Amino acid sequence: MTTRAEREARGRRGEWLAAWFLRLKGWRIVARRIKTPRGEIDLIAKRGKTIAFVEVKWRASAEQADQAIDPWRLRRVVEAATAVAPRFARNGEDLRVDVLLLAPGRWPRHIVNATLA
Repeated sequence: MTTRAEREARGRRGEWLAAWFLRLKGWRIVARRIKTPRGEIDLIAKRGKTIAFVEVKWRASAEQADQAIDPWRLRRVVEAATAVAPRFARNGEDLRVDVLLLAPGRWPRHIVNATLA
């Protein structure tokens, strides 16, 4: 069993890798680990006129990563994004919630606009 500190370190490493991956795809990271009463947003990224509120899930295997996001977790991210959207979207940008699934030895799986999936 892993300790809370180990899980926290793994989560931060996953968020760092996710930010790196998004930068390679042309995104600019504008915020990290935004906490709201409704939940937490791991990354907020911007590219052009699109702002993505990104949930990052790091798991030990690809199979576990594929099962890491569920409707309850996604709903919390959507509620948190709704709460902070006015702080980040000032010029009519398009808003969306993305999910990045990470596992060792596997290229990140980027689920774009996960609320519609």
